[in-house]
Amino acid sequence: MMDWSAFFLSIKLAGITMLILLFVGLTISRFLAWRQFRGKLIIEVIVALPLVLPPTVLGFYLLSFFGKNSWFGSFYEQITGSTLVFSFTGLLLASLIYSLPFAVQPMLRAFENIPSQLREAAWCSGLNRWQTFIKIELPLAWSGILSGMVLAFAHTLGEFGVVLMIGGNIPDETRTLSIAIFDRVQAFDEQSAQLMSLVLLLFAFITISFVFLLNKKIR
Repeated sequence: MMDWSAFFLSIKLAGITMLILLFVGLTISRFLAWRQFRGKLIIEVIVALPLVLPPTVLGFYLLSFFGKNSWFGSFYEQITGSTLVFSFTGLLLASLIYSLPFAVQPMLRAFENIPSQLREAAWCSGLNRWQTFIKIELPLAWSGILSGMVLAFAHTLGEFGVVLMIGGNIPDETRTLSIAIFDRVQAFDEQSAQLMSLVLLLFAFITISFVFLLNKKIR
């Protein structure tokens, strides 16, 4: 039996995360690619840290930071009247953090591969910085931008550890497809777990295949 509620919640979470990280990732990656400053290495390490941190470790620190006993969690509760932990909003914030490097890294590599002479030539031709970004940088970095978006989407869609620790298992609120699969395995319902796992596998396969085909066409 397919848990469609969990499936659509996962798509919603991954889609919103991808859209937000499009703007956040472009800002961070472009800044790191073109600027040289003291402490740049530390920022790059912090951005990439979720790539190597175990999900349970990252989930624990996010749980502590989002909890009502922390200044951030307490401030959010005072403003909104609700808690971040075990809510879709908390799940979204956690998704933005643990999927950030998957969006930033491909974009950063793409912007770093653009010769600085091209930007300088565009400025000499009368283009301002915004026009240069739109007409020169974006087309040249499009492959990396697209890869970052798809990787962020796919990673958010299949994440389990951080989702379980921050969101728990609330139907129609925080139960994603990966959590639903875990529930079915725990209940010894292998048929439902196999069906949902297959859907997730096919969705990930199609998404990644789309990126490879589009990147090949762009080249």
